Amino acid sequence: MWYYNADHPLRRYFSGVTEQTFMTDLGVADPPLIDYLSMLLSRFVHFDTIYKMRSGTGRRLEEVADMLMEVEAMPPEGRTNREMHRHIGDFTLFWTGVYPEALKRMRSGMHKDHFIDYCEQGKRSYYIASTFEDEPYREESPVLRRIAERFELCAFGLSKVREEWEHRPRP
Repeated sequence: MWYYNADHPLRRYFSGVTEQTFMTDLGVADPPLIDYLSMLLSRFVHFDTIYKMRSGTGRRLEEVADMLMEVEAMPPEGRTNREMHRHIGDFTLFWTGVYPEALKRMRSGMHKDHFIDYCEQGKRSYYIASTFEDEPYREESPVLRRIAERFELCAFGLSKVREEWEHRPRP
């Protein structure tokens, strides 16, 4: 995919803005964490990536509550369980940090997510994903653990990244 290409203009843009915000503005000098967050922004540019999880019947999962029900039905070990928890973490962090105004609608009384605390669930899901420490997850596991521990800071930082891209002059 294009977002894995470090030379892609959008990937470079997100990397630069995220690095500037986290290192300079917030004093967070954690290059692997910053790289993970900029990659998250790059991946979630596509609507299909945000809602990529499917139920066993192929239905698109749009609520965290549905994702949790699906992951609970899986064996606790295995790549799919880990990927589902990682996606739940990414999903909750993205909406909490980048578009928190959407949470009011997503967590309204008309939705199952009304009962979900996105910050707490994001921390929990990142933590669970971080416990898969064997290859090929060895490098990413410590990053996911740090995001679980610093979820609110990461969400705040992503809100600042959004402010930066919204207020930058257009070329």
